[in-house]
Amino acid sequence: MTGTNGESLKEILESINKGETQLPDFQRGWVWEDKRIRALVASITNGYPIGAAMFLEYAGSDAHFKYRLFEGVDKAKQSVEPRYLVLDGQQRTTSLYRAAFSKSVVETCDDKKKSIKRYYYLNIPECLNTLTDRIDAVESVPEDRIVRENIGRDIKLDLSTPEKEYANHRFPLNIVFDQEASMKWQMGYWSYHNSDPQVMTQWTKFFSNIVSPIVNFRIPLIILGNNVPKEAVCQVFENVNQGGVSLTVFELVTATFAADNFELRKDWDLIWNELKDENVIKFKNNQPSFTGTDFLQAMTLFANYKEGRTLSCKKKDVLSLKLDDYKKYRSQLLDGIKETIKFIKAEKIFTSVDLPYSTQLVPLSVLFAIDKNLWFGAANKAKLKQWYWCGVFGELYGSANETRYVNDVAGMMKWVNNDDEKPDTVIRSNFYYSRLLNLFTRNSAAYKGVMALILKNGAVDFISGGSMDFASFLDESTDIHHIFPQTYCEKAGIDRRLWNSVVNKTPIYAKSNRSIGGVAPSIYIGRIERKGTTSAEDLNHFIASHCVDVDALRGDDFNSYFQKRAQALCDLIEKATGKNVEGRNGDAVELDTYVDCIDE
Repeated sequence: MTGTNGESLKEILESINKGETQLPDFQRGWVWEDKRIRALVASITNGYPIGAAMFLEYAGSDAHFKYRLFEGVDKAKQSVEPRYLVLDGQQRTTSLYRAAFSKSVVETCDDKKKSIKRYYYLNIPECLNTLTDRIDAVESVPEDRIVRENIGRDIKLDLSTPEKEYANHRFPLNIVFDQEASMKWQMGYWSYHNSDPQVMTQWTKFFSNIVSPIVNFRIPLIILGNNVPKEAVCQVFENVNQGGVSLTVFELVTATFAADNFELRKDWDLIWNELKDENVIKFKNNQPSFTGTDFLQAMTLFANYKEGRTLSCKKKDVLSLKLDDYKKYRSQLLDGIKETIKFIKAEKIFTSVDLPYSTQLVPLSVLFAIDKNLWFGAANKAKLKQWYWCGVFGELYGSANETRYVNDVAGMMKWVNNDDEKPDTVIRSNFYYSRLLNLFTRNSAAYKGVMALILKNGAVDFISGGSMDFASFLDESTDIHHIFPQTYCEKAGIDRRLWNSVVNKTPIYAKSNRSIGGVAPSIYIGRIERKGTTSAEDLNHFIASHCVDVDALRGDDFNSYFQKRAQALCDLIEKATGKNVEGRNGDAVELDTYVDCIDE
């Protein structure tokens, strides 16, 4: 890494104009509005610092990115291979290039983000007026260089010809670095005013105090040498762009692949088009819970496994993903994702809202991509399910996932061949009884896991007896509701921490939940029976399918109901994970004992 005390702004803009300095394709478009451009120009005329810029020495660099010209640069320069790429300072350098160097109109926007086209001028008398805020002396005018008012009926300022610029004492900013054009304008200005001594004196002060500081302005410049590795370049870029929209690994790899004329974004769109109808991996507005970045991470892990390389899928590994590997293994990984979706739905998880961890889709897709037939046999399928639920109830997939992905993929493949070689997630997974009592909302993976296990255990709709398969789950607007209704519990003085826990909740059709209302269970059960559409025997079966003690519910015995359901849910968790629920006590206790287990 090298740095300089300051680089000439003029030389930087000239380099941009020649195509010698360009942008990496992962840099977002230029977005500065008119007022910010004027403020930037005002700062330079005052000699104020505008911050350092950071360039990468691209010539001879291993950082292989697609690059592009700055906005406004002649497209004929596209064939030029850049010497530098701008990592930090794009908005400032583009704004100055467009407003003060390029002769074409500046396409910007107003304060309301409405697109406008502008040329920039310096008001000579106002620039020299010490009472004028400098930004007010930097003026922008429409593309035709005529400022109108009164809904466009009256002309306020006309700069459409050089003579009118001279008459109104407005110096066009985009010739300030063009010595020949600037000199020609000066001579025309003096000639127009018949070499008026006052005008000539004013120009001399303007040139000395305004033009000269602009032309000689220097920007602190940090230059990263061409020996800096790609992952370091990307990390630097992220660090200096923390105030903007976060840059994803997907965008960085997109820029890398684009250098080899492969459009990763379009390919991901094709992949997502095959997956977009799967509710388990999409959120509202068709946005994926399994993203392009997730796909690349899975691809990196899968490719490393297939090629016999060290298993790793950290950011630096993803950034080093070879396009050849991507093309070679793309179809296999896509098939792996499709098999993963089938697996998830078979475990009774039907929507992305109910998916405990979207991160677990990464190792799952890799495992299915390695060999989907490997998991069809009963023994291996049981191991896969146990691993999955250990991840959910051990709540192990919330952070530090790259290492876990690697350990679990390698561990699962070993476990297939040796029953004693359990993967890390199965070994480390622990679920405590007190944790069950502290699950209140869908924010936790374990909460979602409990609901899925209730469905997997054969739960039917609480009232209608309708099966809760994928189609009916969605068609009936199934959601999670209280078994002992909230209104009843509040009136009965039952502690909120008990009635609002996952122990008192279950998936129910929206229509059935409306029939329950806010009354005691004995009352809403009686109402259902009186309708004559469901027999008492069938209703008992429907209720019991949710791991609910029917007698306790019919008798409005919350204490007995709560403790028996808590134990039943523990049974489901132990069966799924193959591990004991820690701290479990099967003895009958009073409600206060449960409250003591709940975190304040």
